Amino acid sequence: MSKAYFNYAGKRLLQAIVVILLSYVFTFVVVSILPGDPITNVLNNPQNGFTPDEIKEIIAAQGLDKPIPVQLWNAFSGFVTGDLGLSMRTNRPVATLIGEVLPSTLVLASAGLAVALFLATIIAYGTQFLPPRFGQGLLRGFPSLFLSVPNFVIGLVLIHLFGFQLGVFRVIEPDSLWATLFAAIALGIPISAQIAEVLIANLDHESGQDYAAVARGRGLGQMRLFVMHLLKPSSLPVITVVALTIGELLGGSLITETVFGRNGLGSLVQRSVSTQDLPVLQAVVSLAAVVFVVVNLIADLTYPLLDPRVKLLGSQQRRPTTADDSSLPISKAVTP
Repeated sequence: MSKAYFNYAGKRLLQAIVVILLSYVFTFVVVSILPGDPITNVLNNPQNGFTPDEIKEIIAAQGLDKPIPVQLWNAFSGFVTGDLGLSMRTNRPVATLIGEVLPSTLVLASAGLAVALFLATIIAYGTQFLPPRFGQGLLRGFPSLFLSVPNFVIGLVLIHLFGFQLGVFRVIEPDSLWATLFAAIALGIPISAQIAEVLIANLDHESGQDYAAVARGRGLGQMRLFVMHLLKPSSLPVITVVALTIGELLGGSLITETVFGRNGLGSLVQRSVSTQDLPVLQAVVSLAAVVFVVVNLIADLTYPLLDPRVKLLGSQQRRPTTADDSSLPISKAVTP
């Protein structure tokens, strides 16, 4: 790895830290500083049944009786060290509440991403090697169809068909293997559309290159041609697309968990919204921002390692997302 790469990595890491800091400050401002002070409003609402002594105790526990800069510093320093504060409703540590449901969400999000990559690869393969009637027509319309159907609609259809009609899984056991699989399918289908669009465009470009014609002339089969020669240069931009869809993956998992009745971040957020448990909401939003920034940072740092043709000019990296000269096969590229 060159000095230019380390300089680029350092600058990108610094930018990621600044973005995380700004996102946390923005969330804190929205929740705690804007006129109306939502936390105090919740406590003073007669319907919530807090006594004056309980209100004072909660305000002291949340640190709301301290100056705003002190509140911000305490909240951010606690966030960095894993202390996310106390829930206003349960008086339990927010980190504990999130830790109890986070594994379920991570399993669903990971499975959904795996389903999305699998579907995108199958569709992209079919567009290249199936007869034109199917590859050029039917399969190329799948991404648009997948994008037009919300994941909660797909989830309801899967529950009705495979849960109630065929009995493949029991609705009252949402964490079972089959239930998790169908939840992942509901989550992964819309996301696969974006990946498939990029992969198909790059495969179309790579299929017309000279090296692909030479490989065909050597008598390589369709699968070997696809895996050994076309897939790698065509899939590099998929890294960018996957990183950009992480937010959609997390947001979609919250909806999918609600539809399938899973106890994950979705149910925690739903309860926190209904009870106006703002410390929990602030922690979840901040963690989602951190995950999105970190995943995009990893994508930015990984791309030059996977593709040595990517040029690092100062702090600028060319990060392709469509079929262009950056997705040419390595054997044809000019090393910078």
